[in-house]
Amino acid sequence: MSRDQLVGGLLLAASAAVIAIYGWLVFLTEYYLLVLKLTGFIAIAGVFGILGWIGYTLATTPPPKPIEEIEKEIEEELKKIELETKKTSGPSQTPSQT
Repeated sequence: MSRDQLVGGLLLAASAAVIAIYGWLVFLTEYYLLVLKLTGFIAIAGVFGILGWIGYTLATTPPPKPIEEIEKEIEEELKKIELETKKTSGPSQTPSQT
């Protein structure tokens, strides 16, 4: 049995156990109301916690550069590279010119 299959089997067994325990707590104990309140609170807190995190990230992340500015930078770099290659190669002579 591979490691992935073992992890999958453990996750399956743990999920079944949690479902069984949750069902027992909700339907067969006197703590059902507390369990339902906690479940609802955790679900709402999780969803709105994630939404708050997304909002914080959007509010604090600087906006990206406009595409026109990026294109200018690329063109300038290409011009620099062309000038450097022209300087290093110098006037080239072909065999027919000699």
